[in-house]
Amino acid sequence: MNTDILSTSIPEIDSIVDRLCPGQSLQKVLCQTPSDSSMPQLNQLKEIMQRLRAIIFPGFFGSSVSMRSVRYHLAANLDSVYRLLRDQIQRGFAFAEAMTQQKSNEQERKDKAEACTFALMEQLPEIRELLVQDAIAGYEGDPAATCPGETIFCYPSMYVMFHHRIAHVLYKQKIPIIPRIISEMAHAQTGIDIHPGASIGPSFFIDHGTGVVIGETCIVGSNCRLYQGVTLGALSFPKNADGSLTKGIARHPILGNHVTVYAGATILGRITIGDHCVIGGNVWVTENVPAGARVIQGHQ
Repeated sequence: MNTDILSTSIPEIDSIVDRLCPGQSLQKVLCQTPSDSSMPQLNQLKEIMQRLRAIIFPGFFGSSVSMRSVRYHLAANLDSVYRLLRDQIQRGFAFAEAMTQQKSNEQERKDKAEACTFALMEQLPEIRELLVQDAIAGYEGDPAATCPGETIFCYPSMYVMFHHRIAHVLYKQKIPIIPRIISEMAHAQTGIDIHPGASIGPSFFIDHGTGVVIGETCIVGSNCRLYQGVTLGALSFPKNADGSLTKGIARHPILGNHVTVYAGATILGRITIGDHCVIGGNVWVTENVPAGARVIQGHQ
């Protein structure tokens, strides 16, 4: 059937189709991926993250696991992750080509996707160790937590950091769109918005969490703690001569080690908050803060 001349028996629908097909608006939203590939699949990415959680935290998510069965459990999940993630990363590369009108062949995309998949899997032990430290920080920093396992199973901070630490590794490999999808899964679930480009050190904890925003070029040191409603954002957005936003510049804050930022605080621009600083609730910070300082409303 020639879809170019396909019409319905309802004139009103044909008229709407005619209006939707031509024009500049269609060109701006039409994504034509290579014929040998298609768009990333959200359901597959969701399964990948579920399997990775079962790998990172055996027994917490998915089937029961014992010391005798853990090797089989990990191997089976890793095999599935390898096949699923390789395919989704390949689709991500195809999507980027469609958006930038670049071209490669299927084998090139497959080879890149395979290398990127193995690079992530090689880092899973290190990712687990970071997440273990995050879980301990959550337990030690919250009197309401009964054990680190409770933070793993229940806390939005752990959910979002699991997604972030996976997405960040993929982001550093310059994989298109897949890291952002993974981050937005956690954003939608928790209300915590962390760009996959943000660099976050060990023992990180977000208490309560809702409304936290951490921008792409943020650098957060070790043993930092944020409360709900904190923004680590950009003060301004530099533009190119043609008026378009300048991409890829460092525009978000740097937090040193052992920094605490209380609820509703807004820290903007490429400024440095020194080690052991305390930023009080609902303050607006746009200048460097020396190590050990306390910033509260009306004072710095």
